[in-house]
Amino acid sequence: MIRDSRAAGTLPWAHTQCADKGDTLQRFFSTFPAGRPGVGLLLLRVVVGGLAADMGALYLAGNVELRIGQLLVGLLAIASALSLVIGLLTPGAGAIVALGGAGIALSWWPAPPSSPISGTLVRWLITVVAAAIVLLGPGAYSLDARLFGRREIVIHATSHRPKP
Repeated sequence: MIRDSRAAGTLPWAHTQCADKGDTLQRFFSTFPAGRPGVGLLLLRVVVGGLAADMGALYLAGNVELRIGQLLVGLLAIASALSLVIGLLTPGAGAIVALGGAGIALSWWPAPPSSPISGTLVRWLITVVAAAIVLLGPGAYSLDARLFGRREIVIHATSHRPKP
């Protein structure tokens, strides 16, 4: 049985509780901000996604003989970057970019040759901004907002009402 959270004195859109188990079911993002905050999130997604796509392309173009690991890292970086730019499955794409940036910054795997982001500080900056995107959400100007955002249900009055 699902109980509405308004009875508990919380915000109605924040979560609902299951009366049987007491578990809290919460949405991953409660809002998809529009306006200036939405444009700011769009800019963050485009810049971080563009840098991640550039890094992935450099992994693929770096060597004539690609190893399977370099191929997978390059393709994963490009796929997650494109997903981040268009705002599709943003939490997962942002997490992949953040882990990739942390992996390069911590030297878990080598940076691609002729990387535009050569400093460790810049790599950490990309990692932190990608993690911030994961925590903040995609914003209103994303496919996630279009596919998974809040809906308004409008019920129009019908002209065929039953007579009392």
